[in-house]
Amino acid sequence: MLALLHTSPVHIPVFDALRDVAHPGLALRHHVDAGLLDRARREGPQAVRADVLTVLRRAVADGARAVLCTCSTLGGIAEDAADAAGVPVLRVDRPMAAAAVAAGPRVVVLAALESTLAPTRALLAEEARRAGRPVEVRTRLVDGAWPCFEAGDTDRYAQLVADAADAVTGADAIVLAQASMAPAGRLTATRVPVLASPAPGLAAGARAVRNGRPAVRRAP
Repeated sequence: MLALLHTSPVHIPVFDALRDVAHPGLALRHHVDAGLLDRARREGPQAVRADVLTVLRRAVADGARAVLCTCSTLGGIAEDAADAAGVPVLRVDRPMAAAAVAAGPRVVVLAALESTLAPTRALLAEEARRAGRPVEVRTRLVDGAWPCFEAGDTDRYAQLVADAADAVTGADAIVLAQASMAPAGRLTATRVPVLASPAPGLAAGARAVRNGRPAVRRAP
């Protein structure tokens, strides 16, 4: 069984649908704690380290063979807790970051939350070191997007993100830093590859369940 740590319930049907199409038979168990993200935004991700570990251990006690963290702000904290949790713990955006680095050195990161920008930049730098490739990362906060998400206007949220992607120039890849941004990829007109995290992240989680070890490891 794969446990998923979310900070919004909107991710549950997204990952269930991906599982049904690409990984039938994979058992998922969802753990949602919006308070983790709220506190991380106020106090910094390190402030919720102990709480994240508590959630991970609860998931293991419930039978999880691996855990996938779908929150980009907390992904690094979750990964770092893998040894203490006793099972593979993966961040959903790492496979996406690896694909972005492989696409070329010019990567633009779009995010709806400022707290996501620094962890995503650090992740891209890790994957660039792992691949031995140069990377130049530019970031953009999509104005007005997060209030739409919080208000439940996911259509407007996705359109704002798509508009921001279509305005990008001089890039080899566009990274949608948050899993919730994935629907915007279907609305874009840009020829630049627009990368989202849910599908490759879930695939990595499924491999970890089968193999009993992390699908990817952090770069030194």
